[in-house]
Amino acid sequence: MGSNRAYYLFVLPGLISFALVAGGAFLYNLYLSFTKWPGYGKPEWIGFGNYANLLKDQTFWASFLHAFEFILAMSLIPTFVGLLFAAIIYDFISRYFGQRVSTFLRISFYLPQIIALPVTGILWSWLLSPNIGAINSILRNVGLEKFALNWLGQAGSAIFALSVMMVWIQVGYTIIIFVAGMSRIDPSFDEAAQLDGATWWQRFRVITVPQVYPELSIVLLTTTVAALKVFGPVFVMTQGGPGNATQVPAMYSYFNFFSTQKVGYGAAVATVLALLLTVLAIFLLRFQRKIGASR
Repeated sequence: MGSNRAYYLFVLPGLISFALVAGGAFLYNLYLSFTKWPGYGKPEWIGFGNYANLLKDQTFWASFLHAFEFILAMSLIPTFVGLLFAAIIYDFISRYFGQRVSTFLRISFYLPQIIALPVTGILWSWLLSPNIGAINSILRNVGLEKFALNWLGQAGSAIFALSVMMVWIQVGYTIIIFVAGMSRIDPSFDEAAQLDGATWWQRFRVITVPQVYPELSIVLLTTTVAALKVFGPVFVMTQGGPGNATQVPAMYSYFNFFSTQKVGYGAAVATVLALLLTVLAIFLLRFQRKIGASR
């Protein structure tokens, strides 16, 4: 017990610092959300006025709808594609082509995660350019000119183009996590299943997937939270446009803070987002523990 207290004493300064920085910032943001303030002068207390306006704000609701759409691109698709690719890399590539090829593929898939976001934005802006972009050039050269769109300039295609980019960025993260999880599975499970005549798909479904439930839970939690608070890719690529076709809560909060100087309103958007993320994280963590306890 005494040694545990010593550990807590070592951790305590970091916890206090985190509480002061994160907690202080949240409380100040919460205070601003009850005020009308352009960013200078004295904030004017208006109570729940900003929150009442949020209920009538169509852009606010649309931004959350887009954020939930990005869950598909940043969480669900990368998770299940990454799980399948990780199994292929672990079961086939490393076995038949060696560890070097396996490592090269993992690094290649993970590379988009470590490329600076402005560089990623420039790359994808060029790929998606309506006139000189590689994607439209390929479509025109193969006779599919009618599919050559102004990808980021049209409401219907902008969110799709952003989603494709986000899948490209996120899938490497999921592959790395799942390959690490598969490396701790007892090989005797797979060997016994092979002796019983199980196919690869049966072994993947019955052995691999249940064994990587902890990694699956962590990936779904982190990627879902990242999708709901996404800002960087939208800011770099579309600024929430065209119109509000790709507007998301974090971007909408930023827009109100710095473009319209409605700091209190932007703080209200950020507060709602923070509360939603907190509730979602608690729910997912409890769900993860429930699954872990039942196994």
